[in-house]
Amino acid sequence: QVQLVESGGGLVQAGGSLRLSCAASGRTFSRYRMGWFRQAPGKEREFVGSINRSGDSTNYADSVKGRFTISRDNAKNTVYLQMNSLKPEDTAVYYCAATISVRTEIDVLYNYWGQGTQVTVSS
Repeated sequence: QVQLVESGGGLVQAGGSLRLSCAASGRTFSRYRMGWFRQAPGKEREFVGSINRSGDSTNYADSVKGRFTISRDNAKNTVYLQMNSLKPEDTAVYYCAATISVRTEIDVLYNYWGQGTQVTVSS
């Protein structure tokens, strides 16, 4: 079992930055690929990005590429989402999730999910 708890969300102006954290319980964190997803009101959940188990490979949605960066610290059982140059369309609830699948862009393949943290970007 892995429990995930996100933090760091909030209200920010367009062009600003936020750093989300996702803390994982248990001793198996490093066995999982980690992903970030988001869901805006009235929209389906969408893939934001993912990171492999060792942290040396990442994958991003085109909409955030060049603005968002995912990293992880396996010693701290934590994965991060650094969000820069935020836009109003980035407003959503952001979720971290853990998967053993290599298809990290597919949400139904994730085994564990956090409760989400709200990010609101004002124009």
